[in-house]
Amino acid sequence: MVEPATLKAVLVTLSTQPQRPNWLRAPAPVGENYRELKDLVSRLALHTVCESAACPNVGECWNRRTATFMILGNVCTRRCGFCAVQKGAPSAIDYDEPRRVAEACAVLGLRYAVVTSVNRDDRKDGGAELFKLTIEAIRRHVPGCKVEVLVPDFQGSRAAMDIVMNAHPDVLNHNTETVPRLYRQVRLGARYERSLDMLRYAKQVRPFIPVKSGLMLGLGETAPEVLEVMRDLRAHHVDILTLGQYLRPSPKHLPVLRYVAPQEFADYKQAGREMGFSHVEAGPLVRSSYHADSSSRASASDY
Repeated sequence: MVEPATLKAVLVTLSTQPQRPNWLRAPAPVGENYRELKDLVSRLALHTVCESAACPNVGECWNRRTATFMILGNVCTRRCGFCAVQKGAPSAIDYDEPRRVAEACAVLGLRYAVVTSVNRDDRKDGGAELFKLTIEAIRRHVPGCKVEVLVPDFQGSRAAMDIVMNAHPDVLNHNTETVPRLYRQVRLGARYERSLDMLRYAKQVRPFIPVKSGLMLGLGETAPEVLEVMRDLRAHHVDILTLGQYLRPSPKHLPVLRYVAPQEFADYKQAGREMGFSHVEAGPLVRSSYHADSSSRASASDY
């Protein structure tokens, strides 16, 4: 039986949830390319963050024959309050996974691939070895294909970051996700300063590789806090920034406290350009790998 206080808290939460605006709509996941990619991912026993994290852009991106591959299994060792990826005991490392990711890239004819992963805090290197092997496999099977990696914080291990950067990804991405004040609610097991340090270190060891980070908005952050994080990212030599609206995957996840208007995203984009980011992708449906190839080209032109 639900306690009266608990029931009251649930009702209050539901009553204060903002209504999703009409302008925040994504294309439905349908179409021939969508079905073809879904079959390919299933046949090769791969995971994508598009499906596992319930990305709203899966219809648009898959019909453009682009996807973000998720390596190191489909179970995360952390319990972040915003993420739809399954949590629990991780699976064994699949050393054939890099080859299958590369095969998928070849079948799709990709010229730009994005690879991310779950957190693997059970491993000393946080899974860095598999990132390295996947980058190498894609380069081997699809010559000329650029590779962007979206990595976890590796629990602050610079040795792990060295493994990834020594494989020379075309873009190194690590998301700060939110403002420092909200880390305990949003990013369990992460630390804001640690994420900044990993971004700065990546740029330090490979200065000519663009470094990227991103934030979700609508979790209770204020505009001054967002701008302060943006300034911190530039101070740590981040080149590319993404800003998008947080969307609640299920009632079990953190609530949306506010829907950020398109004009606000435009204002942040302008502020980011003035701060010196080489590229800022900002909008309600923007995610880490949204239009990643175009942001990479814009950043590369600065080198």
